[in-house]
Amino acid sequence: MPVKSKWSIDIPQVSLPTYLFGSPDGPLPTTPTLISTVKPDTVYLSLHTYRQWSKRLAAGLQAAGFQPGDRLLLFSGNTLFFPVVIQGAIMAGGIFTGANPTYVARELAYQLRDSGAKFLISAEGSLDTALEAAKEVGLDQSHIFAFDDGFATFEGRGKGVGNIKNWTSLLASEAEGERFKWEEATTKEQLDRTIALNYSSGTTGVPKGVMITHTNYIANTAQMAHLGRLTADSEEKEKRTRLLCFLPMYHAMAQTIFGVGAAKRGIPVYLMPKFDFLDMLACVQKFRITDLTLVPPVVVAMSKHPATKQFDLSSVERVGSGAAPLGRDVCSELEKLWPAGKINVKQGWGMTEATCSILGWHPDEISESFSVGEPNANCAVKIVDENGKEVAQGERGELWCTAPNIMKGYWNKPEATKETLTPDGWLKTGDIAYMDKDGKFFIVDRMKELIKVKGLQVAPAELEALLLEHPDVADAAVIGVTVNGEEYPRAYIIPQVGSKPTEQDIHKFMEPRVSRAKRLVGGVRFVDEIPKNPSGKILRKLLREQAKAEGEAPAAKL
Repeated sequence: MPVKSKWSIDIPQVSLPTYLFGSPDGPLPTTPTLISTVKPDTVYLSLHTYRQWSKRLAAGLQAAGFQPGDRLLLFSGNTLFFPVVIQGAIMAGGIFTGANPTYVARELAYQLRDSGAKFLISAEGSLDTALEAAKEVGLDQSHIFAFDDGFATFEGRGKGVGNIKNWTSLLASEAEGERFKWEEATTKEQLDRTIALNYSSGTTGVPKGVMITHTNYIANTAQMAHLGRLTADSEEKEKRTRLLCFLPMYHAMAQTIFGVGAAKRGIPVYLMPKFDFLDMLACVQKFRITDLTLVPPVVVAMSKHPATKQFDLSSVERVGSGAAPLGRDVCSELEKLWPAGKINVKQGWGMTEATCSILGWHPDEISESFSVGEPNANCAVKIVDENGKEVAQGERGELWCTAPNIMKGYWNKPEATKETLTPDGWLKTGDIAYMDKDGKFFIVDRMKELIKVKGLQVAPAELEALLLEHPDVADAAVIGVTVNGEEYPRAYIIPQVGSKPTEQDIHKFMEPRVSRAKRLVGGVRFVDEIPKNPSGKILRKLLREQAKAEGEAPAAKL
C-alpha cells in the first residue's frame, strides 16, 4: 500500500497572488520582508511594497501587449526585484520562466524558443548573451529589457543600455498600480492554470518546462509552512526566525521557500546578490540568521573550511539540506560547529516536478541517518519495481509520489509527460529509494541519467549531442563521476577514423558552448567502443562500473 502522510491540511482555493497578498488593495505589513544584505537599512521590500511593485509591473506588462498565457523570461541572478517579476508576470495573467544566469547564448536560446517567451528581461551584465540568443530565435529588441542590480531601481536611477530599455520602463505609474486588480482564480480550470515554467531535465534528456499551477505553488508552500509549525513553541520561534537566501531564485526551491513561503508568513529574508562562501558566513553572523537552507556543497564547505570557525554562528537554530543526496558523516561534522545537541542537520527530498518538496522531517525529531524523512502533508509515496509493482518494506525500487503539488506536466511535451506521469497521477521520480521499518525514506541511487553538479541538473544527452558536432568525434557517452567528493560529467569518446583529438581539444570545443556546471571536469576518455543495448541505448551502468574501476580521478584542468 502507498504510504500516505500522517498529516492532512486544507489547501486554499485561490490564486497565488491572493494567497500571498490577501487581496489587491487590503492592508499589509510594512515591516521589511525581503532585505538586501548589501544595504539592509535602506533597500528592502515589505509585503506591502512587494505587492505594489508587482502590481505596477503587471499593469505595465498588460499595457505593453502582454496577453493572458504569454511567457516572460527573466535571465538574471538574485536581486530584490526578482520575486516582483515573478508575481508581476503571474498577476498579468502570464507565465513566468527563469533561466540560469550562467547560461551561454545557445542554452538561453533553447529556453526562449521552447517556452515561446514574448518578453525577455536580462541582467545588464548578461545582455550580450541575451541579445545573441534573442537574435537566434527572432525575438525583437523592443521586447528585451535590461535588469539592473536592484539598487538602481530602488533609488530611481535605472537606465537602459544602448537601444535596450531598462525594465522599469515596463512599470505602470504608482496610481495605475494602485488601481490594478489581478484576476481571481475560482474555478478548477483557473486554479490549474500554468503560472510558471521551471526548467528541469526530468529523468533524462534536454531541459523541459515544468508546468506549475496556482494550486501547485500554494499546496507546496502550505505543506512546508505546516511542517515548520509542528515544532514546540512554533509561534515564538517564528517571531524570531530570520532566513538567508543565497540560492538562485530562478530555481523552484528558492522561489517557493523565500519568494512565497517566507513572505506569506512575515519572516524576514536577507537576500544575497550571489553566493560567496565567506560573505555567507558573514551574513549569518551580522544578521543573526536562525534557519539555514543549504545544499550539499555548502554543507561540505562549512564542515571542512577552516574559516567557518572564525564566524559567530550561535544564532542558528535549524539547518536543512536539499537538492542532492548527502552522507550522514558530513552532516555530523557540520553539527560540531555548535554545542552538542543544539543543531541536527535534516535532509529533505523533492524535485522541480513536485514544485519543490515531497519528503521532510518533523522539526522536533532527531535525524541520525541520511534519511530524507517522510511524506509531507497531503502527499503519498510508494516504491515500485521495474514493472510498477510495489516492493516490500526495506527493498529498493523507484520512488513514485502523488500530491496536490505535482506538476501539471511538461510544456508542449505530451510524450515526456506521459512517460513521467501515470494516468492516475503518480509522478515517476527516477530516484531509487527504500523505506525503513519506521516509515522513513532513503534515496540511494538514480535510475535517471541526470548528473547533479553542485545541485544543478546536467543532462548527459545534451552534452552528447554537442560532442557529436565535433568533426573528430564519431560517438560519445557522458556519465557522472566523483571528483574530490563531488559529481561532474565525464565523456567517453570514440574518435573518427584517422583522427586523434586530445582531451584539451574537446575541452576547448565545449567551453564556449556550455555553462560552467556542464563542463567535463570529470575528464575525457577515448575508447574503442561505447556499450549499448540492441536498440542503441547507451548502457551507462556499464560505463559507471568502468569509471569506478578506473578510480577517482583528479579534476580536469580547464
